[in-house]
Amino acid sequence: LGDNLPMKIHPAAPNTLEWLQARCGIPTASELDQLVSPGGKVRTGQMPKSYICRKLAERWLGSPIASFQSIDMEIGQILENEAIPLFELEQGVKIQRTGLVLTDDDRFGASPDGLIDKCGVEIKCPRADTHVKYLLGNCVPEEHWLQIQGGMFATGFSEWIFMSYHRRMPPLIFRAMRDDEIQEQIAIALDQFHEAFNLSWGLMENANGGPPRLPTFQPYKPKSEFHSSTPT
Repeated sequence: LGDNLPMKIHPAAPNTLEWLQARCGIPTASELDQLVSPGGKVRTGQMPKSYICRKLAERWLGSPIASFQSIDMEIGQILENEAIPLFELEQGVKIQRTGLVLTDDDRFGASPDGLIDKCGVEIKCPRADTHVKYLLGNCVPEEHWLQIQGGMFATGFSEWIFMSYHRRMPPLIFRAMRDDEIQEQIAIALDQFHEAFNLSWGLMENANGGPPRLPTFQPYKPKSEFHSSTPT
């Protein structure tokens, strides 16, 4: 899988601590809307600046910054384990589960829900009304289009399958193709991100007198044994 493609696969499973740590300081497909607008243009203004600050903090601390996760998102992650076997059965294929996929220069990452030969898979398990909206639209929803294009950017693939799954409704399965114009905008946005990131990192190191230092902890030393002064 992925022979001669410009990507590396991190072994950590999605949503584990190791996976979160591997993403620290790296822009990813699921957050691409922080750098590129829904219309496919490089963002300017406060949004990309705030995103750079968050990624700087992650890299400096060596740990992810806590973010809000709704109950719908948690349920969706659980339902993905139902959706994948259904997809495999209906499409007659086997999905390779994977973790974080990185470009070969480690400048960008994506976490597909699976890979099939040279095609990625993105599965969403939204609320019933949202799923109906996706079914009627019969295409990749706008809110997930950048994530899918980002997946293709990270892997070098030319196709990506989007699936929306709900237990009591028919699934939506749609094959999306690589959009060269958006790919170009992603490349520009990432160049700008890393230029600003590296400059800001240097400023932080100067302020710190060097790179970040891991916290040191003094080993616990128990106090001397307690002796009661009460006569026995």
